[in-house]
Amino acid sequence: MPEIHDPSKQNAVDMSRARSKTSIDVRDVRDFLYNGPAQWRRREQIVDILSKDPLFDKTQRTFATRKELYIRGQALTNRIFELQGILNWSPEDVNIALSVLDETLPIGLHNIAFEPVFRLQASPELFSKYASLIASRGILGCYLQTELAHGTNVNRLETTATYIPETTEFEINSPTLTSTKWWIGALGKTATHGVVQAKLILPGGKDMGPHLFFIQLRDLDSHEVLPGRIIGDIGPKALGGYATTDNGFARFDHVRIPKENMLSKFAGVTDGGEYVTPPHAKLSYGGMLYIRSVMVTTAGWLIAKGATIAIRYATVRRQGEIGPDGLERQTLTYPSLHVRLVPLISRAYVFIELGRALTRGFDALARGLSSGDTSRLAEMHVMTSGLKVLVSTTSIQDLEIARRSMGGHGYSAFAGVGRLYADYLPSATYEGENFVLDQQILRAALKAFRGLFNQTPGPSVDSLSPTSYYLRLLLDNKLLPPELSPESWTTPTTAILLLEWRAALLVHEMAQTIGAPDATVTQRVSRAVTEAFVAARVGEMIEALGATLRPRETEVVRKVYILYLLTTVESALVDLLSFGLFRATPTGAPPRSRDPTRALRMAIASLCAELFPEAIGLTDAFGLSDWELDSALGVYDGKVYETLWERAQEEPLNKTEVTEAYEASIKSILLRGRQMAAKL
Repeated sequence: MPEIHDPSKQNAVDMSRARSKTSIDVRDVRDFLYNGPAQWRRREQIVDILSKDPLFDKTQRTFATRKELYIRGQALTNRIFELQGILNWSPEDVNIALSVLDETLPIGLHNIAFEPVFRLQASPELFSKYASLIASRGILGCYLQTELAHGTNVNRLETTATYIPETTEFEINSPTLTSTKWWIGALGKTATHGVVQAKLILPGGKDMGPHLFFIQLRDLDSHEVLPGRIIGDIGPKALGGYATTDNGFARFDHVRIPKENMLSKFAGVTDGGEYVTPPHAKLSYGGMLYIRSVMVTTAGWLIAKGATIAIRYATVRRQGEIGPDGLERQTLTYPSLHVRLVPLISRAYVFIELGRALTRGFDALARGLSSGDTSRLAEMHVMTSGLKVLVSTTSIQDLEIARRSMGGHGYSAFAGVGRLYADYLPSATYEGENFVLDQQILRAALKAFRGLFNQTPGPSVDSLSPTSYYLRLLLDNKLLPPELSPESWTTPTTAILLLEWRAALLVHEMAQTIGAPDATVTQRVSRAVTEAFVAARVGEMIEALGATLRPRETEVVRKVYILYLLTTVESALVDLLSFGLFRATPTGAPPRSRDPTRALRMAIASLCAELFPEAIGLTDAFGLSDWELDSALGVYDGKVYETLWERAQEEPLNKTEVTEAYEASIKSILLRGRQMAAKL
């Protein structure tokens, strides 16, 4: 009798072979992604500690209720701070520990929304009183901006902060139902304090627009909500996402706070009720800019998780045609699949590096603001707004690409990607709704365009910022878009110039037709401007590779970056063709295609084929452990079917052979059905 082939035993063999075929030194590339070996080693040590701690076990997490998940999240947070004391972790170590958890903990809102805003905006008096408590988490905070009826449009927020000169206090009030603060992370059950965005009302009813105020929410001993405040959780979110975070609501009934509780480092009110004008009107938006800058790196690592899971599964999953080894082909070998998955690697690599640079930029902005320098603020606003739209839109799409690539098993909670998708999906609307942010980017682009051509004595490239540098292409009539040939796609310059030309011509077109814009021009301009900026940064990344990687690794990562550029060009083809930017050179060689974009698509296919053998190595370089991925289909050893089987045995429904629903319902259904059948 012939031996029966067991596909589950083949999984580990296929994974081992795939690793043996990669030509890169995974450790070298991993250290590059982690900005050096020291940072990687520290992270690895912390992951090892957490993964072995019973409290951080994830095997039962999938079956927990939302309430149980919230309580679990607080227990994890508490344990990390216990370990900080036991193991003498630095603040950086704590941040690493929190970052490797794949649970949306309320403490994250304290760290990225509450504390940075307080540090940036608090007066010296308020800072000295609360900064150490905030840093040590003696109080826990949240950032109360979004309301029931308004979010991105901060200027229309309804919550008021009325100054009372007789008592030198502010009165915080929610005058309408729609002024209720809503969606506020960590507010529902966790936060003791908050920073409230409210309209500043001066004596005489003068409305000075939104400003920031520091307010206590709960008693520090009993954790009960203080008088004059109605606070609670807004309920479960779509797809079960953000289950561990208590997004909450709050209403204020004429709550008095001391005058010093206004975050008045830049804007303030005198004791007599006179307004102190800030050096820049948008200084209060600094907190949002910080969150948006962090989102770029987060998106990169999120795509990295989705890509790692999907590519590992596609490496060991065999379906369809019979290959040279007499077995069904590994699904990753099908061009139709690897041309979808390999570009995910490129976007992860680009966003991780770009996010690092953006964080450095925000740190420089914060240092400048602390000394009154607002020169970087407008540029950082445009940059973070555009990147927030780009990375959130892209990551949501890429996670769904990863999930669908895994076929039916991708829909299982045990695959792990669905959870990532559910938690990241709201990124398209928080910290600025994407379609509204597009409008802000368009306005900034038009302002840069008009400023360039309204200069005296004439336009100068020296006036252009990094986010508007593409406009230089309009200053010289001798500059032309690159001529395209199959060979031109091997160099990054071609793609970068095309994307910059697209942005320049779209902004020029918008400026000429502003009285009658088409239906999608706002989104197209926003995307084009941001992608031109990113493309230029990718060019800089490519130039810098040789200084951090060895020759072979440089060659492979360079291809990864070029693939990012080419797939970005492909996604921009409507605009590129609309403006006649595809000036393809006929080759004369068969096949004689009438499609001017064919060479681009062939170059993408070729790059994906070249990078396909490196896919496991490039994803291993992300350094993500099985504990971090928590995916039956993305396990390091490739034993996906065995792991999936083991996970299914943990399902609570399987704990009893006969379900409780049998006596309660199923038995009656069956008896009724048999009685009906007997009468036929």
